[in-house]
Amino acid sequence: MASSSPYPTHSTVPEGGDGRRPAHWWQRRWVRYGASSTLLALSGLVILALVREQTGTEGFLVGLGLAVLPVPLLIAAFRWLDRVEPGPWRNLLFSFAWGACAAALIAIVANSFATRWIETATADPTSADTLGATVIAPVVEESAKAAAVLLVFLFRRRDFTGILDGVVIAGVTATGFAFTENILYLGNAFGTDQLSGEYGIASVTAATFFVRVVMSPFAHPLFTVLTGIGFGIAALSADRQRIRKVLLPLVGLLLAMGMHALWNGSSVFGDYGFFAVYASFMVPAFGLLTWLVVWTRQRELRTVREELPAYVLAGWLLPHEPFVLGSMKDRREAREFARRHGGRPAGREVAAYEAYATSLAFLRRRGRRGRAGADFVVRERELLAELWNRRETARPALAHAATVAAPLPTPWPPYGHCPAQYGQVTTPYDPFTAPYGQAAPPYGQVAPQYGQVPSPYGQFTAPYGQADPYPVHNPYRT
Repeated sequence: MASSSPYPTHSTVPEGGDGRRPAHWWQRRWVRYGASSTLLALSGLVILALVREQTGTEGFLVGLGLAVLPVPLLIAAFRWLDRVEPGPWRNLLFSFAWGACAAALIAIVANSFATRWIETATADPTSADTLGATVIAPVVEESAKAAAVLLVFLFRRRDFTGILDGVVIAGVTATGFAFTENILYLGNAFGTDQLSGEYGIASVTAATFFVRVVMSPFAHPLFTVLTGIGFGIAALSADRQRIRKVLLPLVGLLLAMGMHALWNGSSVFGDYGFFAVYASFMVPAFGLLTWLVVWTRQRELRTVREELPAYVLAGWLLPHEPFVLGSMKDRREAREFARRHGGRPAGREVAAYEAYATSLAFLRRRGRRGRAGADFVVRERELLAELWNRRETARPALAHAATVAAPLPTPWPPYGHCPAQYGQVTTPYDPFTAPYGQAAPPYGQVAPQYGQVPSPYGQFTAPYGQADPYPVHNPYRT
């Protein structure tokens, strides 16, 4: 049995994982961050000028006010899916900004150029518009949105570990793209109403708002999520399965283009073509994908419960922690307990502990299936170090959540013992309750039992005269 040092330490290996500095200047982190920020900022300025030029100032403001309404709901839905293993906010900000700025700019420029070229070649403006909407737009827009998923997949690989990560990144990117597109459509509709004098429910603005914001706010996320699922399945593949890691994202992208083309071409099917496609295809597809991502979320929680017990046997975790960490209800109870007794910093520490434990479970699953990367050992030690450094704050909260989830029954008082009188509280055994005659310890400190000495914040100490047992080996390298 191979063993590691008794206490986990933070790895000093940089992002490359091989202990060397980046070979080229463009591989440095500050260069990548600076380049992406500059690109997104310039794209945002250009797309702002283009949309304002097409809609006018008033149309832009009206479109902005109406287009922003579904954004918080969609972002909240994708964040809810990402609660099992929350990704960093910077990935979501990059994805939304890419969709709203870079992808929208690419789509506007490429669609306009392609439509004009087809119109010039065929001398038929009607056919050019139809072909542009049903063929050119799906290919250009889905490719532009897929670029954000590809960039996160390549450069933030540690944050991209499965299907839900692909769904969240793709969905947030598409939400940003739909936000900018809705500004353009609603702003143009407002300008049309100003010219025709239509107002109220009968206006073009109201009809556009109903179709794009009320009925189909999930349309663009639904398309791009197919691409995200392809990247998510590729992330679960082993490094040696290179063909699979290339083909799966391409299959997802083609499916996204096909669904997008069907949606845009629904108007070709007659006056009721839109409603027919919406009811017979879009709604069932939305329901099926919703079921898939929720099932995947439950599967990830089951992975946590199945993989973490190995670290319990090695001494890194306590016996109840895999079951608490495998339940979203118990995890929320632990965070709330920490916030009530230790404030918001304690709640954030417990949330980080839960996230690192989940990442550790996923890493072990990939390693057990032979799909771990070359940095498996380094990454595992980093995650174990993060858990160990937060154990003093997290363990009391997780133990409380375990007690709430499965409380021990209160024993019946023996014969001759009077039950509690009015105003007294009887509680089951709680390891955080002080012995009789002693004051309750503060949050994070465990009341000592017989033969034990009081421990610092949140530590479980061994009986008097014995040293605390440290984890002596990595549970995977056995």
